[in-house]
Amino acid sequence: MPETTDLTAPFEAAFTLLKTSIDEGRIPGGVLGMIDLRGNRLTRAIGLAQKIGGERPMTVGTWFDLASLTKVIFTTRRILELAAAGTIDLAAPLTTVIPDFRQYAPNCWERSVTFRQCLGHQTPFPAVEPIYTYGDDPDRLRAFVLQRKWKRGEPAYSDINFILLGIALERLAGKRIREMDPGPGFAFSGDPTVTAATEFCAWRNRMICGEVHDENCYALQGSGHAGLFGTADAVLDYASDLLQGDLNNDPVVKWMRQPLSDKRTHGWERPYAGWSGGSRCNDSVIGHTGFTGTGLWVDFERGRAWTLLTNRVHPTRHFDSGVFALRAALSDVINRY
Repeated sequence: MPETTDLTAPFEAAFTLLKTSIDEGRIPGGVLGMIDLRGNRLTRAIGLAQKIGGERPMTVGTWFDLASLTKVIFTTRRILELAAAGTIDLAAPLTTVIPDFRQYAPNCWERSVTFRQCLGHQTPFPAVEPIYTYGDDPDRLRAFVLQRKWKRGEPAYSDINFILLGIALERLAGKRIREMDPGPGFAFSGDPTVTAATEFCAWRNRMICGEVHDENCYALQGSGHAGLFGTADAVLDYASDLLQGDLNNDPVVKWMRQPLSDKRTHGWERPYAGWSGGSRCNDSVIGHTGFTGTGLWVDFERGRAWTLLTNRVHPTRHFDSGVFALRAALSDVINRY
């Protein structure tokens, strides 16, 4: 078993940074959590879950729109479980499951894109596309995604990769993502009375709370790139499963740890200069963040994990919340111990 150290000192040091950020008015509130393989767990909340439209305090039981943590907690795991079961081949193109993908252009580059390339963000798709502006019928929008002639660019982190992986999951399951089991402790919406508010959406003309913040996921009525809700404890439980899975040689966790590039594994990020996990992580760490202000990092060598969940987009994304620097500084403090 990996050696672990007492969580108290790194947790308290990291929480001080979170408190400072909230005291300075950079973010409304947040929950910090840490676990280790011995079963030790620390969680603490601070600040507000909502400050516009009625104030509500943040608690350790507050639900969050996890945003792109959906990619690693839900979609990546299910794709890799299907690969481990032999249902899909990670090296095979998406057309083995979605044969109608760009069906009118049989020799196009899109039809050769593989599951592994999507997981590792090694495709030429654009980083993001305002799919929600092309209509409000989720079936038609899926057809748009599948039949659009995509502009080919340099490989970059792209929501399109995981929207396509989500469509593949739907084809294999014969049902929409929102009809699937989101996993223990997770859901595809949140009770507004216990969920951290996100942003006032100019498109929907309302403050978003309990419904998905991501416009494309909302328009698609469920997608592989966003839409999962959960608490800090649910996120830590998931991380604990990964740590235990690593000890048990789970092939899914092995793939999650396997480098595909200098920045990415299957689904996750790995340490590189300027990443969200700071500059002190060892090479075994994987992590991921979400646009709403969420993040999770798992250290397999030291047998521990930490999550920072915030509502940094409340009431607007158009403000320098400092969350990018906060994540890195918080992880650096943790990794001094």
